[in-house]
Amino acid sequence: MATVLDIAKRNPNAATVAVSDTARAAGFIEKTAELNAVAGAAPGGASLVGLTRDQLKESLAAIGVPERELKMRVAQLWHWIYFRGAKDFAEMTNVGKELRAKLAAAYTLARPQVVSEQVSKDGTRKWLIRMPSTGPLDKGAEIECVYIPEVDRGTLCVSSQVGCTLTCSFCHTGTQRLVRNLTSAEIVAQLIVARDAIGDWPDATPPDGAREKGLLPTDGGRFVSNIVFMGMGEPLYNIGDVIAAIDVMSDGEGLTLSRRRITVSTSGVVPQMERLGAEANTMLAISLHAVRDELRDELVPINRKYDIKQLLDACRAYPGLSNARRITFEYVMLKGVNDSDADARELVRLLKGIPAKINLIPFNPWPGSKYECSDWERIERFSEIVYRAGYASPVRTPRGRDILAACGQLKSETEKLRARARMMAEQGIGAEGVYAVGNGE
Repeated sequence: MATVLDIAKRNPNAATVAVSDTARAAGFIEKTAELNAVAGAAPGGASLVGLTRDQLKESLAAIGVPERELKMRVAQLWHWIYFRGAKDFAEMTNVGKELRAKLAAAYTLARPQVVSEQVSKDGTRKWLIRMPSTGPLDKGAEIECVYIPEVDRGTLCVSSQVGCTLTCSFCHTGTQRLVRNLTSAEIVAQLIVARDAIGDWPDATPPDGAREKGLLPTDGGRFVSNIVFMGMGEPLYNIGDVIAAIDVMSDGEGLTLSRRRITVSTSGVVPQMERLGAEANTMLAISLHAVRDELRDELVPINRKYDIKQLLDACRAYPGLSNARRITFEYVMLKGVNDSDADARELVRLLKGIPAKINLIPFNPWPGSKYECSDWERIERFSEIVYRAGYASPVRTPRGRDILAACGQLKSETEKLRARARMMAEQGIGAEGVYAVGNGE
């Protein structure tokens, strides 16, 4: 069962209300989950898509597959689900008819529902995905994931929670309530949905004109080559399911993504960082955003539990840290808040001795935000100071701003769309520069 770890219950109404500025000012650090979702599949129509090898084994045993056959049958299903992208058990030609009939009677290969797809003018795609109901109190969680095509790679930004545990003041996702953690299967399913949509399976066909329109990488390589856990949620407050999902994504006989091309971003859940490095062996990104505790307490309130010193000590101890496996420090540029020359110099001092890259992120505005993006000249000056100190300091090009798909802008449609707006999205009526495609169109 997915649970939320180490929650500071500072607000007794955290599970039922969005986060207000007043709550933040009162010391509101984290939210508790409204619901828990049970992982795995059971007979009765549950989908096998996204399950781990152990979960597939349990599902096969539940329909009477003999113990001696389980390893072989799991391998067969694994190939068809995660390498071939099968959507029907009938496609599994090396599986006997009798077993295929049993599988079809008990399970499906259904994906989560794609409620809408938005495509930015820059080629970024954002999907609103509705997960199946997990119980009477869960009508079907909605999350967003984003695909960012570039010339030499395709990056999928996945969510780990419905909403977010944390309350970062500059982040749109952080203003909504935390509904629940996603199961490992639901995390993996985001990758499956993306591959379906862009034709990223053997013998599959991409959408007409997608490559020419810049919606896919142009180097002929894998469409989805990189995964970043930078969508909705704090991954390290759902660490068990995140690690299980990474195991599925990186399995060499299925989805085959390199762990060095998977990056998990955290706002600083210090007690879980060592486990992430030891068990997931992925790249690490830290949402830093400030160089003084008093400011980070406001921007990233979890800093009140694990301050900058504790966070950086955990970074220095991160398993596998080396010049070849640097930590990325994310730093959102907020006008007049954290963008001075003194801030840049202090950032360099703090990171001394840590193999690091500093990713400068122009602030992406969202309705109701009290912050502004730093001027471009100020960002360049900040970057120059960091670069001269010997750190790579790329400025992240904002992607998908017109569809609220950029960093810090994701927020589930459950929270931000009223019924009329949802209907418009599903019927393909989008904002200027965007076209939305309803499920099945």
